[in-house]
Amino acid sequence: MRWMFLVAVLAAGPATANVIEEGRDLMEAGRFEEAMETFWPAARSGNADAEELIGVMYALGLGVEQDYERAFEWYLRSSMKGHPGAQSGIGWYYEVGLGMPAPDLVRAYMWYTLSAIGGDPDAAISLEEVQKKMSPEQIEKAHELVADYKVWMYPFR
Repeated sequence: MRWMFLVAVLAAGPATANVIEEGRDLMEAGRFEEAMETFWPAARSGNADAEELIGVMYALGLGVEQDYERAFEWYLRSSMKGHPGAQSGIGWYYEVGLGMPAPDLVRAYMWYTLSAIGGDPDAAISLEEVQKKMSPEQIEKAHELVADYKVWMYPFR
């Protein structure tokens, strides 16, 4: 039974990739409302790329009213699935305290680290910058959180 689920997921892959590419093309053309309509079904089905792009749209107010809290929620959904770009976005939100009561440098460091592990080339730069603002105790706590998340998010890295 489990293999049937895996086959269904793999079969949906190329179609979803086409939807994401179509949505990106619409964004590049400035057709943001259409892009949102294109991403929405994939995001609602749990596609991390679509979730991250919807986060971008809310963060920048592209075709939707700018809403940092909704952007954060979409980035978080994608981040929990291991999307490095969304993880970097979450790190930035925590670093500057956007859409939340106050900055949280420990969590910013954690998300930037996970993003770097996932392959985001800019995450190392962000990590270096946030570290300059942190105490040794905060960095130690961030490493504890990274270890907790890394075990299940990136079990083979």
